[in-house]
Amino acid sequence: MISHDDNDLLCRVEKDAPMGGIFRQHWIPACLSEEVAEPDCDPVKIRLLGEDLVVFRDSEGKLGVLDEYCPHRRASLAFGRNEECGLRCLYHGWKFDVDGNAMEMSSEPAGSGFLDKVKLKSYPAREAAGFIWTYMGPAESMPEFEPPVFLPTPDAPVATSKVIINCNWAQILEGAIDSAHSSSLHSSDMRPAKVERASSNNSYWQRPSTDKAPRMVIERTPFGFRYTAIRRPIQNAATHDYLRTTLFIAPYTVHIPSNNLHHIAILHVPMDDTHTYFYFLAFGGVSCPDTETWRKFLHLQVGIDVDERFNNLRTRDNNYKQDRQAMRLGSFTGVPGIPNQDIVMWETMGAIADRSIDRVGASDVAIVEFRKQMVEAAKEFATSGVAIGRTEPHVPHYVLRSFEGVVLKTTEWSTAGVSEEEAAIRGMTLAPVETAHAAE
Repeated sequence: MISHDDNDLLCRVEKDAPMGGIFRQHWIPACLSEEVAEPDCDPVKIRLLGEDLVVFRDSEGKLGVLDEYCPHRRASLAFGRNEECGLRCLYHGWKFDVDGNAMEMSSEPAGSGFLDKVKLKSYPAREAAGFIWTYMGPAESMPEFEPPVFLPTPDAPVATSKVIINCNWAQILEGAIDSAHSSSLHSSDMRPAKVERASSNNSYWQRPSTDKAPRMVIERTPFGFRYTAIRRPIQNAATHDYLRTTLFIAPYTVHIPSNNLHHIAILHVPMDDTHTYFYFLAFGGVSCPDTETWRKFLHLQVGIDVDERFNNLRTRDNNYKQDRQAMRLGSFTGVPGIPNQDIVMWETMGAIADRSIDRVGASDVAIVEFRKQMVEAAKEFATSGVAIGRTEPHVPHYVLRSFEGVVLKTTEWSTAGVSEEEAAIRGMTLAPVETAHAAE
């Protein structure tokens, strides 16, 4: 349990909220590249940290992230014309470039000088790994853009999915670091099996354990924390453990353990206090699916599961299209797709969950640590302006690795799967780890 005041510190990101200030110290996804795929394409309305913005790609392919509202009379530029290297407001024809500079004011007298006095708020933009990224903090503290955890090499394949979730970002992220719930909520899609490691057959995932009550251990890191769920494996339980190590990369990324085919990352980007952009990604590995195959597996296909703006077509008003007959026939939830099962849980907690009445248990170690760490981070930011994830030693996200495997009980969990690059930065000593799939 945490207090109401601390719950607000954790959850609220709008205006001058400290947590929003932390997000503004990091590059965050504005939208998917596919949403502004071509020069002079339709501008895209987005909402980040309580601000209404518009993203567009101009005639030369340059990217702009601007205040949605024209500074003249506050009409929406999301309906504007994207043409000739600028975004033109329909109301009076005022036009702005990707940096927010006024280019034309057809309604104003020539030579008035007004053109040079008006500038629309803009944020810098970068493109990488299938995303348009933006930085919304002070220009003087803007960090260099670095590849995210899901771009470990420049040519790593990335499969994306996106859905807007109608609740606060923190309760969604808590789901991503809740290793225990998968054995229940996702039991129809994550099945115990006599396999050497977590595996996928493109229909469901398999794990080498039937243990529904893992022991949780955790370690804070410069980037957030690393935690491991330790389970009894189906085979060799007397001598071995099954480890699943997840990384929380502050403030919004979770890198969950991989399977035999690809790696997985989840992004939780606040639109405002009560709405979130949720991105579930597959990347790298020996066989990363293409984006449409990935979305079909997750039941997050555009036009089928979400609309063209990524609003979920399963809602509380239609009971998330839960199929009770499917439950009678063996489905645990009656809701297809791992993210959709989670969404039912997250949204039904309310727009902002009241953590002051939670009854957390032994399986909630990572959730408790997340709350404690991020509330502390919000208080520190409010006092000093120092943001979690922006302190030394700086660990580039693209060198970070999650881990899963059946290992000897003597294995040191805190260094299992740590890359040599991270170890060198942090001065860590790595011990050898042998798993059934170590040769892969």
